[in-house]
Order: sequence, then C-alpha cells, then structure tokens
Amino acid sequence: MTNNSMICDTETGVCGVASDEDMELIDLNQPEKKIDLYYVTDPICSHCWALEPVLRRFVEQYGAHFNFHTVMGGLLEKWGDGFADSANGISGPADVAGHWREVGEQTRMPIDGTLWYDNPVYSSYPPSRVYKVIQEHNQALASVFLRRAREAVFAFNQNIAEKSILIEIVNDLGLDGEAIVKEAELPSSQQLLNEDFKLAANLGARGFPTIVMVNKENKGMKIVGGRPFESYVTGLKQVLNVDELEPSQQPALSSLLEKEKLLFSKEIEIMYDVEKTTIRAFVEKELSSNDYQTKEILGETYFVKK
Repeated sequence: MTNNSMICDTETGVCGVASDEDMELIDLNQPEKKIDLYYVTDPICSHCWALEPVLRRFVEQYGAHFNFHTVMGGLLEKWGDGFADSANGISGPADVAGHWREVGEQTRMPIDGTLWYDNPVYSSYPPSRVYKVIQEHNQALASVFLRRAREAVFAFNQNIAEKSILIEIVNDLGLDGEAIVKEAELPSSQQLLNEDFKLAANLGARGFPTIVMVNKENKGMKIVGGRPFESYVTGLKQVLNVDELEPSQQPALSSLLEKEKLLFSKEIEIMYDVEKTTIRAFVEKELSSNDYQTKEILGETYFVKK
C-alpha cells in the first residue's frame, strides 16, 4: 500500500487517488479474441508429445488472444497397403520404436516405444474417434483425454488403440468408458473424424504438429513442426499485427499440478524457466510435500498429484 492510498479526501469521499470522473462506464470483459488457432495433431504423434511443454505455456500466457481448436489429423489409419514413411526410415511398426526413442531422448519428454516390437498400435483412429465423441459433449474433458492417452502410449507404453486401455482412460475422467468407446465405433464418429481431416487439409496441414493462426480476414501464419516458445509468440504478434503482447502470469505450480495431475520435469522447466539441475529444489519450494509424489521413468523425473 502506498502513502497515497492512505489519504482520504472528505470532499470526494475517496481513500487514495480519486479519478477524474465521479461516475464512469467501465467494461471488465476480456478483450474479444481476435484470431483462431488450429492445432493439427494426432494421439500418436511423437513430436506433438514433445511440443506439450511449449504449447501449454503458450496457451497459458497468450491464450486470451485466440480461440484454440484441436484438429485430429489422422496419422495412421492402418499398417499395410503400402503404408510407409520413407523420409523417416519407417516401413513397418518396428521402425517406429527407434524413432520414438530418439525424439524422447532429444526433447526429454519420455518415450518408451518398445510396444512397437510386441504390441504395435495398429491405428491412431480409435483414440482419435474417442476424442471426437468426448469433444461433442465437453471440450475440456476431450483435451484431458488426449493428454492421458499420450501419457499412456508414450511414457507408460500402453497400446491406446485397444478398447480396454481406452475404456480405462475414459473411466478415469469420470465418464462411462464402455459407452463412449462403443459410440466411437459407430459410423457417425468416423464422420466427425473425417470432418477434422477435411479441415486439416483445408488448412494445408500435411505433417504434425501444425499450428495455423488465422485472423478475421482469413490471413495468418502456419508453423509446421515443434518450434521454440518464442516462435509461436512471434507468429501471434505478426497475425495480430502488433509489436508487443503482454503475457499473462504463469499459473502457480500448485494450481498447474492440481489441474494436470502429472507433470514431467521438462514441462515445469519450460513453464517457469527453471534449470533441470534445480528442478527438485524449485518444486520443494513451490509445493507442500503432502501434495505430490516424485517419480522417475526412462531417466526423467515427474511429479504426481497425491
């Protein structure tokens, strides 16, 4: 409190600095979101998993300036019939394991990948359809589902094309897993997914992740692949045609962990500009020891809400 705040004027009836107007109209609504941001992705896209720490911070700090839309891109319909990704040296499921492990090691978002040898994901369409079914009713829960599905397949080596795994993930959201997974098998759910594929094509997205920011004049910016945090901020400024943007304050770690339930070290490092070597000290300072557990997987530390 400043000294001026302690001054009470008997004429104006104000303690502190009086405004020029005794009565004035104000508007406390958030400014209108000026653009749309489309995030074209897939549940088994390894580079999308690697992007999560950066994308989360970008949305937390600059999300007031855009409407966020997640679009399923359809990375893998099925193996066979000549499917191959020769550019990345992938001609079959076993080839994915090494690629995934490399992405995990480079980005420090842990990826196991050994399921590709003995229990490969046969298609990314089943979890994508489940996402679309949940999205029809609750966008927030759909986003949580996508996160949980990625944790399952990348870090914990679970096959998210299997019904039992999908049912368990959906049940953990407080929804009826069996009913939703059954609905996701209907032609109507595939139609929802096909609409996303059409939108992704119209956006010019041929690889994942692709982020497209579009203003009201349908002009904007397309950013392909995982990029540093500053790249998305720069792109947003260009689309909004502004020189500077004031970021929102990052959420308290306690609030973020309450919301996310599980955070890997890299995610906390990116959100709060913390060095890997000081991550445990930072978490101990920000959280009560009664609120979280510290665990490790594939050489990386992660923190789980108790």
